[in-house]
Amino acid sequence: MNAHDTAPVPPPGCPAHGSGARVPLHGPEFAADPQAYYEHLRHYGAAAPVELAPGVEATLVTDYAAALQLLQDSGSFRKDARRWRAFNEGKVGPDSPVAPLLAYRPNCMFADGADHLRLRQAVTDSMARVDTRRLSRSTEQISRYLISQFAARGSADLLGDYAKQLPLFVFNELFGCPADIGDRVLFGISGMFDGVNAEKATEVLFQAVGELVALKRSKPGGDVTSWLMRHEAGLSDEEMVHQLALLLGAGAEPLRNLIGNTLHRLLTHERYAREGGLIDEALDDTLWENPPMSNYAPHYPAADTELAGQHLQAGDLVLVGFAAANTGPALRAARQAGSNRAHLAWSAGPHACPSKEPARHITVTAIEHLFNELPDVELAVPEDSLTWRPGPFNRALATLPARFTPARTGRSAEPRPTPGAAGPEDATPARPAERGGMWSQFLNWLTR
Repeated sequence: MNAHDTAPVPPPGCPAHGSGARVPLHGPEFAADPQAYYEHLRHYGAAAPVELAPGVEATLVTDYAAALQLLQDSGSFRKDARRWRAFNEGKVGPDSPVAPLLAYRPNCMFADGADHLRLRQAVTDSMARVDTRRLSRSTEQISRYLISQFAARGSADLLGDYAKQLPLFVFNELFGCPADIGDRVLFGISGMFDGVNAEKATEVLFQAVGELVALKRSKPGGDVTSWLMRHEAGLSDEEMVHQLALLLGAGAEPLRNLIGNTLHRLLTHERYAREGGLIDEALDDTLWENPPMSNYAPHYPAADTELAGQHLQAGDLVLVGFAAANTGPALRAARQAGSNRAHLAWSAGPHACPSKEPARHITVTAIEHLFNELPDVELAVPEDSLTWRPGPFNRALATLPARFTPARTGRSAEPRPTPGAAGPEDATPARPAERGGMWSQFLNWLTR
């Protein structure tokens, strides 16, 4: 889709200002005030021309009804990224910063038709077997461990020290990772999303998950990996590795952002502090106004078509603006009418989030336990000094500094590994260092 000749004026500071070019969804200006950009994009209609990274063009659907049409019409709009015309024509290379989240992988997120149904059913059924009581117990144990590492200091970065680590630890437990494999899973996912030696981190993650699959083939247990393996869909080892990597990676980063964004809301809105006990409400408000995945759900038209009056060519990259749709006029009216969970933060249609309930449960449990342990926790810096990580897909703070009364913990935690131990800068992480990684330390802490 080409930008209109009479394009509306972009927000101040936007690189597209006055040029008629596509509106960039990257850079510090967009990260600082995305709602100003979404308001501008609505002037194009239900969909708008955007740029995800330099030279990476896409169409962003900003209207709720159009987004639902796209998400539910799996015949006209496909998920298989091998249809992406710009990538196939070499206009976007594999080294593009957005390629890791858009390039094809053989998992249920990039599958269509019968392949998607088979893979998705295996994932959905396996995640449905997670016991809520076990999930609560695991989250509380992990929360207690992470808090024990900083409680005595009286200060912490609630993102780096807590929200970032907790989902990875919980998933390691749910997926039955032993110490050595779990250390490398944490290293791999952290490196992929932090962008530090991401290629090596991805290699480490897939190797670790491959070893986990081999382990569970010989010694299955009561964990998601074993349930997925025993599912009637009969997943091959390669399919197992890719579904597990998807669940670990696509689950950890949004959940980290959801915990962080909800904590940010609780610490910066006086109403929550005044009334207290509103974690569920703060979580819903966050999903409406600051969802952890703001723009995603890549789709590709199977043939030249129209969406809400916009012409699209076969193979064009089309994304859903979850944050824009949530805050648009249509959903604003629905929210005021009391439909508090009508938002699109979990997506919709056949590819909607399969882990919605576990994610919500983990978030509420993690925040409740943090406030129980540190009841006077508060933001340590002025709110307007906080910065948001740039990028078109995630909505996430860079840090969330907090302070509180130093607390004594029941059990002291082992110190974190030094930066040289299984760190992203290591070309070949050494096995002895990995066995002393964060997951190993947590398992040792549990048995003391």
